[in-house]
Amino acid sequence: MKIGEAASAAGVSAKMIRHYEAIGLIPFADRRESNYRDYGRDDVHRLGFIRRARELGFSIDEIRDLLRLWGDKSRSSGDVKALAQSHIADLDTKISHLREMRDTLSHLAHCCDGNDRPDCPIIASLAGERVPA
Repeated sequence: MKIGEAASAAGVSAKMIRHYEAIGLIPFADRRESNYRDYGRDDVHRLGFIRRARELGFSIDEIRDLLRLWGDKSRSSGDVKALAQSHIADLDTKISHLREMRDTLSHLAHCCDGNDRPDCPIIASLAGERVPA
């Protein structure tokens, strides 16, 4: 199938397929006589795997590891679990930081009168000024 068909079947864009080829996540596709890329079911399956891993927030390097593990039929599920648990810990850290950012911004928005005056604690904080608690 051509790149557009493969993209549609895998739920990714043609641009992402070209990117994944360029960075080595998927092998370069065979070329037809017309020079169009030619993808098969295995390519679409691999692209779907990558898409689902990206939806879970795995990094490109983590996806490389997951693809390697997926292709290794003698893999240890413990290796897969360790990678997933490491990713969960990273997500927990990000969630914590996002909560802190939300709480700070919520406080600043609460302190802002939102009127016609130029005084604004949100701008003051972004400018590095101290805002009352």
